[in-house]
Amino acid sequence: MAVSRLALAAIVIAALLHSSAAQTTHTVGGTTGWTIPRGGESVYSNWAAGNSFAVGDILVFNFAAGAHDVTQVNKADYDSCSAANPMMTSTTGPARITLSSSGEHYFICGVPGHCSAGQKVTVNVLASTTASSPAPAPVTPSSPAPRRALTPTSAPTPSTSPVSGDFPSSAPARTPSTSPVSGDVPTSAPAPSARSPMTYTVGDSFGWNIPTNGATLFQNWAAGKDFMVGDILVFNYTAGAHNVAEVISDAYTACTTTNPISLDSNPPSRITLTTAGEHFYLCAVPGHCSAGQQLSINVAGAASSTPGTPSPSGSTTPSSPAGDVAPPSPNSATSVAGVSAAAFLSVFVALLL
Repeated sequence: MAVSRLALAAIVIAALLHSSAAQTTHTVGGTTGWTIPRGGESVYSNWAAGNSFAVGDILVFNFAAGAHDVTQVNKADYDSCSAANPMMTSTTGPARITLSSSGEHYFICGVPGHCSAGQKVTVNVLASTTASSPAPAPVTPSSPAPRRALTPTSAPTPSTSPVSGDFPSSAPARTPSTSPVSGDVPTSAPAPSARSPMTYTVGDSFGWNIPTNGATLFQNWAAGKDFMVGDILVFNYTAGAHNVAEVISDAYTACTTTNPISLDSNPPSRITLTTAGEHFYLCAVPGHCSAGQQLSINVAGAASSTPGTPSPSGSTTPSSPAGDVAPPSPNSATSVAGVSAAAFLSVFVALLL
């Protein structure tokens, strides 16, 4: 009877495991989040191309409330960047959207100008791929084999004859060699040190003003400098006369500040460079950008305030080089089991009682 209950419990647990489906949580854009991408629409299309989406998966849109939103639209509205007829809209970040059907799903930011600047993503959702598996056959208890009686046997009589032959003598212990090791012992070369973060005053003594010779003044100022993540830009100007707006490439070229990434009007404006790539700044006061008050810089990798520590030259034991460790994937996909272990245990115990 107990064996039958165990077999039934195994069948029920297998059925529960079969019906459960794993869900994957995808953070849209990875570490970039849901914002106006510097690289345009390709940032999100490349992200989507590197992920697989299935029914039941969850999309997480990370954004600041009031700055962006998430609007699901049809393909026509997606192509035209129109949020006039949304299928759904979420204005509170992070927004979690469960993919409940297969096919293509279209999402944009409904804030004017954001979609056309590249804040849009298409995901292709596949149907659930849970495969059916046959239920295990019931366990049929087998009759135990009859136990055989053990018949004691006579113990062998030990031999009393003397053992002939000599015992081998112990080999002398080997004395470790004390001869010096020939050859030079390699030492580690000191690691090159990265420079500390630097502070740059934009335009130097000229400051952040309308240049007399057009945009070439700020272009020439930036051309002789190496900007790195962690560096600081200082914009010196008169309050009320100018400001500093960071914009995307298209807005920089067109001298428009309709949707700036950031805007500061309290001099001196100090801006820390937090990401690599091209950064674009201009004065949002009408007419100032077109007169040349704009700046474009290219930011390289991070600077370091702690220089590398060289290995001591007197070391006599060379260390084995460690392999490079790859960083964790920016796309954090979290698998969520459909049936908890507590449910399995409850069913199992109930069937045994």
